[in-house]
Amino acid sequence: MRRTILAVLLALATPAAAQVAEPAAEVTGSLGPTAPMLKHSVTVTGDVVRIGDLIDNAGAAASIAIFRAPDLGTTGSVSAAQVVQAARAHAVIGVDTSGASDVRVTRAGRAITTRDVETQVAQAIVHRLGLSGDSAITARLDRDLQIFYVEAGAAVPLQISRLRYDQRSGHFDAMMEIPGGAVTRPMRLSGTAFETVEVATLARPLARGDVVRASDVVMERRPKSEVNGDIAETADSIVGMALRRASRAGQLVRMTDLMRPELVARNETVMAIFEAPGIMLTSRAKALESGTEGDLISVLNLQSKRTVQATVTGQGTVTVTSFKPRVATAAPGTSVPQDSRTE
Repeated sequence: MRRTILAVLLALATPAAAQVAEPAAEVTGSLGPTAPMLKHSVTVTGDVVRIGDLIDNAGAAASIAIFRAPDLGTTGSVSAAQVVQAARAHAVIGVDTSGASDVRVTRAGRAITTRDVETQVAQAIVHRLGLSGDSAITARLDRDLQIFYVEAGAAVPLQISRLRYDQRSGHFDAMMEIPGGAVTRPMRLSGTAFETVEVATLARPLARGDVVRASDVVMERRPKSEVNGDIAETADSIVGMALRRASRAGQLVRMTDLMRPELVARNETVMAIFEAPGIMLTSRAKALESGTEGDLISVLNLQSKRTVQATVTGQGTVTVTSFKPRVATAAPGTSVPQDSRTE
């Protein structure tokens, strides 16, 4: 919000300021590069604006306060003519305005939002309950607060002076003080707070069978009451796994919702490896079932048209270990053991 700085010459209003002005040497524009130069935009941190804030090369008069600053976190303006007039009263003359009609003055401040207040309340409750480790408190106010400002350098801008918290219902009442801020009286707060733990959630919708990547996982704090032993609490526990069912963004991931990635899809043409002692054959086959690594599924040998059981061993690959290799037709007069032939 733009506010006009009150054009009150503090130096003329107080005897002390006048005494400071008397010994100041006259600063004129005849000094070439060091001539007083009006600034077009300034930021101040205190509640007054000094000559040196508005004018470069103001000499000994730079520390003299001449205007009140805007409210914390706001911007106001003062006309160039007023600045020149106020500076002249303290022997700073010949100010180069470079054609500027006014000067924008911003009062630096630290914005305090509803989230900042909720965080402060939550920390006070954590301290009250003596919580530690992975547990934490999340507080929610009954109503949002209008943003206000405190001094930019305030080390502890908010203090909870009084707190009542019912752990069973989660309701709290608190009194907050704002040292050095725009709000001078204590502020009463009320809302609910609950214990939370960090859990893994999905960053985007995923379909059944999609493999979870690291970028698909967001760690969030959720109410402890919503979390049980089946909820995935770390990203590592779900990255690389596939979903058994479609899931939405922000959804908690349960371990029962996960499976090993599907390596073979139903009706997919796969490579079948036939292994027996001392021999290995490969052939194309059709998967009659889907499966993940280690699953035993039925496949149709596209050459022999026979259905066999095979173990999924890789992407689009199955292995058959219980088969009898065929023996080449024996020459006339040569006997072949009966049990060495396939069915």
